[in-house]
Formats: sequence, structure tokens, C-alpha cells
Amino acid sequence: MSIGFALLLGLGMVLVIEGLVFALAPGRMEDMLRMMANIPTETRRLIGLSAVTLGVVLVFFVLRGFG
Repeated sequence: MSIGFALLLGLGMVLVIEGLVFALAPGRMEDMLRMMANIPTETRRLIGLSAVTLGVVLVFFVLRGFG
């Protein structure tokens, strides 16, 4: 499996999951956005950076184990 294939597969999976959230629970998504607006900017930045770090580590281990 090439890195390009893995990245496209991952992007496709993210789009499917995000699309399902908007399609199946649009009202809940609005509630979540309102809750996110109340979280301080620095906390949201930390959450985002943590998610990116976790994602990179996960992709690294998956590609290392299956590549």
C-alpha cells in the first residue's frame, strides 16, 4: 500500500464520517457548534493539535505495520 493510497483512503473515510454526522444529526451538530463556541480559543487549539498528533502517530503505526 502506497502512502498516497493510504492518505486518499483516510481522507475518504473522514468525509464519510463527517457527512454521516451532518446527514443523520444536523440538529445535534448545531448544538455541538454552540458548545464549541463557548470553549476558549487556546483550548480548541490544544484539542486540534492533540487530534493532529494522534492522527499522525496512528497513520505512522498503521503504515509501518501494514506497509
